[in-house]
Amino acid sequence: MSFQVVPAAYVIFRRNDEVLLQLRENTGYMDGHWAAAAAGHIEAGEPAPAAAVREAAEELGVRVDPADLVPLAVMHRTRGDGQAINERVDFFFECRRWTGEPRLMEPEKAADLRWFSLGALPDPVVAHELRVLRGLRDGDLDLVLVHGF
Repeated sequence: MSFQVVPAAYVIFRRNDEVLLQLRENTGYMDGHWAAAAAGHIEAGEPAPAAAVREAAEELGVRVDPADLVPLAVMHRTRGDGQAINERVDFFFECRRWTGEPRLMEPEKAADLRWFSLGALPDPVVAHELRVLRGLRDGDLDLVLVHGF
């Protein structure tokens, strides 16, 4: 039986051993959890890197050159309930260069924006994103990940 998946792009902004995270609020999904500072659904006909660039501009007000996006991992995940909205493919990119100062552009969806050392991540972090961040920290990140199966 075939099914549909919802694709999303995530940008892990890095400066040295730190990553930029936002505290989710009023989104209806994982509110009160820290998450990638820029992430969102990929639109119809939009390549994953273009979605990552768009999300960085929309959520943080920064400009990212697609050439500065380094693919980290692709995660196929599920909640196991068979609902299309819970069948996901996530594209994670790392970005170490951008133009502009990251700031919350959608304050109605995020309560805070901060840099954290990979060795001292806040609690809680969205579980599937924490898996990628720990893989970065430990230097042990598989290119293809599965979560929830």
